[in-house]
Amino acid sequence: MVRKSPQEKKQLSYARDRRNTYGENDKASRKNLPRKRARVHRANRHRAHQDLLGATGPVDAQVSDAAEIRLRARRPKAFCKRPDIPLGEYVRWKLERRQSR
Repeated sequence: MVRKSPQEKKQLSYARDRRNTYGENDKASRKNLPRKRARVHRANRHRAHQDLLGATGPVDAQVSDAAEIRLRARRPKAFCKRPDIPLGEYVRWKLERRQSR
């Protein structure tokens, strides 16, 4: 392992570390991210249930095939987490904002 100077450590920290700039409390992500993920899964289950409702009742091959085609035709919703910005960009933004005041 090569020893790093304090300046190299600081550069690595600016590149690797991240800051939340979404605009909410930083601890709110703990509850909101699982909640958003669950909402997407719930919506997908609801949509699948709605598509399969037409296939209830007596067994009919055409109706069941049509329901399956409708079910597979729609792409499910997906949860996408936005990454936080690197610490270096955040510090640059803070300094620019501080100078403009």
